[in-house]
Amino acid sequence: MVGTSGNIGERLRLMMPKPHTLPDSCPIFPPRFLVLQKKRHGVTTPTTTYNARIKECPLTMITLPHAEKIIDAILVRARELKCRPISAVVVEPGAIVKAFKKEDGSSMLRFEMAMGKAYAALALGRSSSLVRERAEARPLFMDFLFKTSKEKIFAEGGGMLIRAANGELLGAVGVTGDTQEQDEALAAHGIRAAGLKTDEDCANSAHPVRLKN
Repeated sequence: MVGTSGNIGERLRLMMPKPHTLPDSCPIFPPRFLVLQKKRHGVTTPTTTYNARIKECPLTMITLPHAEKIIDAILVRARELKCRPISAVVVEPGAIVKAFKKEDGSSMLRFEMAMGKAYAALALGRSSSLVRERAEARPLFMDFLFKTSKEKIFAEGGGMLIRAANGELLGAVGVTGDTQEQDEALAAHGIRAAGLKTDEDCANSAHPVRLKN
């Protein structure tokens, strides 16, 4: 026997968590799901409580809007400085690509170069310029890391970690196309333009930050 929409609505209402039972940090059901149930079955859901609490959830991973802001700020700044064609990638922790842009006129393998710099920053927990210094000072150690990472690490300046206001790691950015010093300056500019922090900005935070080898 097929139940009525009223019965379905009542069962859903009983299954739904009450507003006061939602976790203090992040909720269980996405707002779209709750809104759809309310529209279809007349179920009263704690969407208002959900939306209020989701805003309180701390940023723990780089978002697409932040990634796009970082890259766009880098490219705008590069044109202001009349840099060579620039390519930039933003990745999540674990080196998962969030966004990438490559200016017209960029040469081949720019994605791989930018990615290698971001990967280097995440792999060693410091800027890729510090990774380069590490490679020069301890070539045997770094040779092992290059091989272990299957050559994913590109030890040249332009890769920087992206941090939240409290110093928590959100991801990394890799920039390539100009000198490594300019690439790194552009990376730092993009991070700050998006309202986020570099390692240098978080030197006094509770999270460990590596500013030298």
